[in-house]
Amino acid sequence: MRPLPLLLLLPSFAVPAHPIAALQPMAFLAGHCWKGEFPGGKQTDEHCFQWLYGGKVLRDVHTVRSPGKPDYVGETTYYHDPAAGKVAFLYLENSGAYSRGTMLPADGALDFPATQYVDASGKALTYRVRWTPSADAYEAASEMLVDGRWLPQFRLVLTKQ
Repeated sequence: MRPLPLLLLLPSFAVPAHPIAALQPMAFLAGHCWKGEFPGGKQTDEHCFQWLYGGKVLRDVHTVRSPGKPDYVGETTYYHDPAAGKVAFLYLENSGAYSRGTMLPADGALDFPATQYVDASGKALTYRVRWTPSADAYEAASEMLVDGRWLPQFRLVLTKQ
């Protein structure tokens, strides 16, 4: 029996990837976890990103932790949708909720235009998000549509771990 090359034993995130052009604006996220604390300090939000399939897909494993409560966990898969000519995503979470949408690079930020978050009962919430990177951090600003008006949902700074 021949020994396996060491490279095959490394986790997939340890193998460097060269992202496709459409995902290049998200490259700063890959290979790192990013963590932020919600106002009040009682919840944390952590996103861990890794390339899949040689840079054709970016995975984001997302965990919100609150003392005394089960973790809220979700996973987002970002990919280039050639028919639409955009980066698209699919978000699934442990509660059974999901979201589909797009990401557009804009003005030194990543914009996630209005889309719907659908909970396990089928109730939908329309939201939009903007991620603005800075040195070793990014700010996530989320808004939700209520009665035809965009209202702030949260603003969070996530730092590279």
